[in-house]
Amino acid sequence: MSLPALADITAHSGSADAIDGLVRIETSPRKVATPIIMEMMRSVYPHDVVFGEYCTVNDYIDCPPDDLFDYLADTRCLEEWTYSLRGFTPTDEPGLWLAHDRLGSETEIYTRTVAETRSRTVDYHCAWDQGHHLWMIYLLRVVDAQVVLNKPGSVVLWTNCHHPFYDHNPYPEAAPPERPVWVGDFWDMFSAGHLLELKNLKAIAEYRHHHGLPITPSWMR
Repeated sequence: MSLPALADITAHSGSADAIDGLVRIETSPRKVATPIIMEMMRSVYPHDVVFGEYCTVNDYIDCPPDDLFDYLADTRCLEEWTYSLRGFTPTDEPGLWLAHDRLGSETEIYTRTVAETRSRTVDYHCAWDQGHHLWMIYLLRVVDAQVVLNKPGSVVLWTNCHHPFYDHNPYPEAAPPERPVWVGDFWDMFSAGHLLELKNLKAIAEYRHHHGLPITPSWMR
């Protein structure tokens, strides 16, 4: 017996067409759905359509996924593969690290890493200038490439969401005086910048793996 999909909504609304924009084969046969899909497959997309609300970059890395996850789960790895985060030091609050983001001249950046071993997710919770509200969230997942690409290694999926604070600094009193930029000024460059950093991660991890070096170096242990 088929599951009663959407039966609750049909009963509540009295109609199987209660949800605007829902496209299912029962109500939109292939001849109806195909033009909808073709309209979505544009040859050219405006930048803000692709990167306005979400920024996602992905890549394959020839490195065992568990080893790569362990490396990424240590906040100090950001010292190596990010473009501009340097000088990580622990704060008095356990798990919270202080560094400098050289994109913002004298800007302090705070980072807490939330990692889940079973799903190999690594989330970097960050903020410029202050450490009590970490609103910049970098969402990463390490996938076993053997499962998804039928070859050894890892696939890294990395997404950022356009938090409204990127448009307006919520803590201007914490900013260093005369700083000319805000992190949100770079949002249009996030895709290219993050891809550059992901290529850095790939180069570092693959060098160590190919040369028999620990993926997580001794200085981080």
